Amino acid sequence: MRMASTDGVELAVHDLGGDGPALVLAHATGFHGQMWGPLATALASRFHCWSFDTRGHGDATRPEPPDFDWRGFADDTLAVVDGLGLERPLGFGHSQGGSAFLLAEQARPGTFAGLYLYEPVAWPEPFPMDDHPLVVGALRRRDEFTSVDAARRRLGSKPPLADLEPAVLAAYVEHGLTPAPGGGVTLKCRREDEAQTYRMGTRHRAFDHLGEVRCPVTIAR
Repeated sequence: MRMASTDGVELAVHDLGGDGPALVLAHATGFHGQMWGPLATALASRFHCWSFDTRGHGDATRPEPPDFDWRGFADDTLAVVDGLGLERPLGFGHSQGGSAFLLAEQARPGTFAGLYLYEPVAWPEPFPMDDHPLVVGALRRRDEFTSVDAARRRLGSKPPLADLEPAVLAAYVEHGLTPAPGGGVTLKCRREDEAQTYRMGTRHRAFDHLGEVRCPVTIAR
């Protein structure tokens, strides 16, 4: 389903099913919401899982201008909670997704019943990221392939995607590619958008407002 967020962004929201309290799953930079499918299957007897593609990722649209301020990812998270009419859901976020939950809870304390955050990004002070390996790697990453099979072989041969469970990698490939204008397929998340997201990752100041989070939080790395 589609939902509106800020900055003219339209999100893609995925009902991953299950029985129990609502659990919202937020992905990392360069990933997309349907990669949570295998985890949702494992949790189906305990939670009703929802995921979504954040701005510039998967089937969501890009913000205008495409600055990728991380507070926009918090806006996306709150838009999903509000659009689904969820009352104090649980949240599970990876990296950028974890930071988005922190920022969302800081903006609206009490929105979530609890958060589990894997490697959330929350630096005490901002610093330049232009030469960081994540930015450089994103800009250098091959993003066009002759076929889906070629993409699967190439993307699955190198970290970080090579470290994924096979079912998660399959979901990344199935839902993370789109036909390329000149034939073949290309990544839905543009290289320049992924790089810009990394550049902005130290500037959101979530660390300064950790005391404003009102729900229990578990952080893992």
